[in-house]
Amino acid sequence: MAVVGVGRDIEKLRALERHLNLPDRLATLSIDVTREEAPRRIVDFTVERFGHVNFLVNNAGIGRPKPLHEADDATFDSVLALMLRAPFRLCREALPHMPPGSAIINITSTFALLGGIRGGAYSAAKAGLHGLTTHIACQYGTLGVRANSVAPGVTETPMIAGRIEDPVFRKMNIEMTPHTRLGKVNDVASTVAFLCSPGGEFINGQQIAVDGGWSATKWLSEFGRSSSWVPPAA
Repeated sequence: MAVVGVGRDIEKLRALERHLNLPDRLATLSIDVTREEAPRRIVDFTVERFGHVNFLVNNAGIGRPKPLHEADDATFDSVLALMLRAPFRLCREALPHMPPGSAIINITSTFALLGGIRGGAYSAAKAGLHGLTTHIACQYGTLGVRANSVAPGVTETPMIAGRIEDPVFRKMNIEMTPHTRLGKVNDVASTVAFLCSPGGEFINGQQIAVDGGWSATKWLSEFGRSSSWVPPAA
C-alpha cells in the first residue's frame, strides 16, 4: 500500500519518513484535522499523489477526559471537533474517491462500548463515532465501501505515560484485564491492517474491542480480590 500520514507534529512525520524510507509509497501532510480546510486539503493531496483513496483511518484523538460536571462548553466543543466532527468531514470528503473494495476504519474506544469513569465528552464523541461507522456501513456497503470501528483499551503510548503509576488507574485497568499485559500499538495497528485486507472483506458495521478482554469480562486480579475494601469517608 501507499500511505498518506497526517498529523500536526511535523517532526513526527519526518521521523516516520526516515523510519520507512519509502518515498514512492509514503507522503505526509502536516495539518490540524479540525481546521475548516483540512478535510479537503487532505483528500486533494492524497488524490493528486496517488489517484484515489482505498482506506481511510480516523485515528486523531486526545486523552485525559473530564466527567460531565467538570466539562465546560469549550471542552465539549474541542473534544467533539477533533474526535467526531473531523472524522465526519473526512469521511464525507473521501467517499467520492473511494472505489468498490474500499473501507473506512474509525478508532473509537472501549468507552464507546460501556460507561466509563470520567468519560464525559470523550465518551460522547467516541460513541457518536461508532454511530457514524454503522451509518456508513449501511448507506454505502452496497457500493462496495465498508466501515468498521476499532475500540482500543488502555494501550502503551505516550498518552498514558503519566498515568500508569496512578494506583486508581492501575486498579481500573491492569487489575481488571484478564491478560498478561496491557495493549501495544501493534495490537491496534494489526487489527486495522486486517480490516483493510482481503480477510476482512465481509466485515462491515462492526466494533472490534482490542482490550485483552477488559470490556467483555468481570475479571479481577488476585491482588484486586485480596485487597481490603476501604469505605469512603462520610
